[in-house]
Amino acid sequence: MSTPLLSVSHLVKRYGDATVVNDLSFHIHPGECLGVIGPNGAGKTTTLRMCLGLSTPDSGQIDYFDGLHMPQDALAIKSRLGVVSQMDTLDPDFSCAENLLVYGRYFGLKDAQIRERIAPLLEFGALTSKAHAKPGELSGGMKRRLSLSRALINHPSLLMLDEPTTGLDPQARHLMWERLQNLLQQGKSILLTTHFMDEAERLCDRLLVLDHGRKIAEGQPRDLIAEHLEPDVVEVYGAGALALAQDAALQPLAARIEVSGETVFFYTAQAQPLLLALQAWPQLRTLHRPANLEDLFLKLTGRQIREDA
Repeated sequence: MSTPLLSVSHLVKRYGDATVVNDLSFHIHPGECLGVIGPNGAGKTTTLRMCLGLSTPDSGQIDYFDGLHMPQDALAIKSRLGVVSQMDTLDPDFSCAENLLVYGRYFGLKDAQIRERIAPLLEFGALTSKAHAKPGELSGGMKRRLSLSRALINHPSLLMLDEPTTGLDPQARHLMWERLQNLLQQGKSILLTTHFMDEAERLCDRLLVLDHGRKIAEGQPRDLIAEHLEPDVVEVYGAGALALAQDAALQPLAARIEVSGETVFFYTAQAQPLLLALQAWPQLRTLHRPANLEDLFLKLTGRQIREDA
């Protein structure tokens, strides 16, 4: 196994009496996409901020490539990172091309060097025709692609993306996913925080599941699903569906039954007997599907709504 680009050991961060990140350890290898998922307040963004040197840990160690340590070697590390934050940080007064030019100067790159990179990066972001447009003229998806292109101006060793597709419509999200998959195929490494489970399953080689600042699971997406869940899920909804959760004839046909809103979820290793039994309620709608990352997320972290933290 190659030497990790990033290795985090026993990281702790407190704000007053609240421990936001609690004894967290993980690593990222070259060419790997590590996804960090968890409910609001789980510690995802705080962890990313510490890895970027924007917040100082109370204890623990953050080691990067070539023996560099955060925050001691912050400038040397940041020169080799690409960052896309949750919030739009594009300069509204500059065109797309000028945003790339000015950002490249922050890394000490010569203008001639940056200008050679601008056209390929705009093409990568499907923004060639928008080179002279300002961010205010762009759609949300275009702005996110410009932010991603800008993050590549310094040829980073590691990309850190904090919920990069939040607020995008499905078409824009899929185009963003395509661009991120292209980067992974080129050998880039990515640390990705996301609330979209389909995004995590599409892009991530491994997942880190956080809750209340702790790591509660880690592994490849399909392995985690197989470890924690029954393989089949039957969703039932419609008038009278909730009563089925207490039906004595149906309960033995599922390993686990959960209710969320107006839907009953039956988790089972053998779906056919359950589907046959449900034919006795033809007025109800059923959906039979394989277990997925959203099921995993909800099982490990619960179905309760979390307030932003």
